[in-house]
Amino acid sequence: MIFIAEIGLNYNGNFDLIFEMMKQAKLSGANIAKFQLGWRDKEGEINQLDKTKIKQITKWGNYLNIDTMFSIISPKAFNLLNGLKFNKYKIASRTLKYDFELAKKIINLKKQTFVSLGMWDKKTFPFKKNKKIYYLWCKSKYPTHINDLINFPKKFSINKYAGYSDHSIGIETCLLAISRGAKIIEKHFTLDKSNTTIRDHVCSATPEEFKILTSLGLDISKKISLGI
Repeated sequence: MIFIAEIGLNYNGNFDLIFEMMKQAKLSGANIAKFQLGWRDKEGEINQLDKTKIKQITKWGNYLNIDTMFSIISPKAFNLLNGLKFNKYKIASRTLKYDFELAKKIINLKKQTFVSLGMWDKKTFPFKKNKKIYYLWCKSKYPTHINDLINFPKKFSINKYAGYSDHSIGIETCLLAISRGAKIIEKHFTLDKSNTTIRDHVCSATPEEFKILTSLGLDISKKISLGI
């Protein structure tokens, strides 16, 4: 199982809070701490990350022993990561829809790449089968309510949807995905769900919730692998 804690913009523009969020994500069982690069990143905006800050986030990840990953959302963000040695990337749903050429550039890096399909409305997947590409079922609605999940997969598999990127309230839908075979779970992560700085907080998991998710999720996955 791979658990991705989507910190994203939930640090509310307070760069020093990122270390504590990565620490809590690690303690909660996350394998990867994920951020968004190229979204609300203009001067004075909430997510203004430059190369120096990206390197610092990477150092924190190394210290905490948690992988660091970025969604690359703009050509500027792609160039910003040039020369930095990341072994995994994320392609957000909006990138597939609004800048497919950028998505292809990310795929051409030939690194482990997680691809959310929340805005992908075609019957075929965007890229040819590749062992380094992992497609995540997703609903691009914040928050995602129960009626939005009518097409939720009955079965997840590495050859189709390897996992699930979640925007629902609570952790129950993530556990449902694991029970149906999902091997990758991406869930937004926050220290305070009541924060209204951005919309993502309400559909995030607190450290306590994320710990329950990883603990129960691993147990469910283990039981499935044993044929129970």
